[in-house]
Amino acid sequence: MSSSAVESVAEQRIRSNDGDGAGEKIENGELHHLLSEPSAPTIYLPTESFLRAATLLKNQVVEAMWKGVVDVLAPGSSPVLDPTVYTGLLGTAFTCLKSYEVTRNHQDLLTCAEIIDTCANVARATTRHVTFLCGRGGVYTLGAIVANYRGDQSKRDFFLGLFLELAEARELPAGPEEGGFGMSYDLLYGRAGFLWAALFLNRYLGQGTVPDHLLSPIVAAILAGGRVGAADHEACPLLYRFHGTRFWGAANGLAGILYVLLHFPLSEEDVKDVQGTLRYMMSNRFPNSGNYPCSEGNPRDKLVQWAHGATGMAITLAKASQVFPKERDFREAAIEAGEVVWKSGLVKKVGLADGVAGNAYAFLSLYRLTGDVLYEERAKAFASYLCHDARDLMNMTRQEAEHDYSLFRGLAGPVCLWFDLVSPVDSRFPGYEI
Repeated sequence: MSSSAVESVAEQRIRSNDGDGAGEKIENGELHHLLSEPSAPTIYLPTESFLRAATLLKNQVVEAMWKGVVDVLAPGSSPVLDPTVYTGLLGTAFTCLKSYEVTRNHQDLLTCAEIIDTCANVARATTRHVTFLCGRGGVYTLGAIVANYRGDQSKRDFFLGLFLELAEARELPAGPEEGGFGMSYDLLYGRAGFLWAALFLNRYLGQGTVPDHLLSPIVAAILAGGRVGAADHEACPLLYRFHGTRFWGAANGLAGILYVLLHFPLSEEDVKDVQGTLRYMMSNRFPNSGNYPCSEGNPRDKLVQWAHGATGMAITLAKASQVFPKERDFREAAIEAGEVVWKSGLVKKVGLADGVAGNAYAFLSLYRLTGDVLYEERAKAFASYLCHDARDLMNMTRQEAEHDYSLFRGLAGPVCLWFDLVSPVDSRFPGYEI
């Protein structure tokens, strides 16, 4: 469906909505009516429909990702599974946590805790990364948060202790002058991804839970690494390589790293370099589309998603606008990036990393930044389309069938989006926005 088709529905909704959330009801209460019916006209579903869709599909995610693991678990066994938030079982735990925060269903919290315990056992042996999305940092962070919700002080302290042990790893604050110890800087696998986990812990358990004296050297190492990476580049103050490529996107590049840095106290020099890097990126958008390159010097203007392109940049620039409210160009660029996402229409996948759900979060970020209901309506348009066509989209893209129910590559992403639409002002892109 084209962007213009969705926009015409948006205009009708804005003209006719009387503010009571009325809209076409989802037929019956069964999930197959939401996900398996032939494409229906895109509509803005009422909040209770998003909530029902989220709850039903969450149950399917748990069934697909967790119940099968439970069946093969035995004392002393070590099932082969992916214990990460990004594509694995821990993403199911995150989804259950999101469900609990909206519905207060304690079964969600119990399932979440059971999944985390299993992931913790597996992650010790299989996960070398320390990030939230793809490493042990995610296991220990969610473990401490869920234990805190459950009032289990002993387990909370256990997981928090494991996280603080990770924070003491000498690789994290090692700057380029020390060789960097081979650790990358990105959100998925590197230092920024560990800092994100620490920010998430501090949000839930209180500022200072992970103390500044552990985090400040890591921030300094990221800034130092970026300056060294840009030493041969006159126009951009900070650049990073991931597997030899200077990526710009949220997953492995500048957008994700800068987003995390924007949450920490920065010196005048640091601020200058962060702002200068953002402005370098803004000035090197593709002139015709306004989209952002996937990597430094890449002429291919194709991807508009969270991992690469305007979606991740819209969210990072919205954060920059909040941190630097007097710098109006960041706000304007965030809004322009959101327009790129809207005009590019509905992409072919459903997940957070590269699909419709992830792109909808750009509008929610702009809604929180501007207060303009237009962005809420756009997010609901994308989310409503997912209610009707998510299953068809999954069937069209079977290359990653093992990730069909994962958080970032599959159907758990739409679940979190639908839960967030219950209260858009409180929405946060899972694993990205704090």
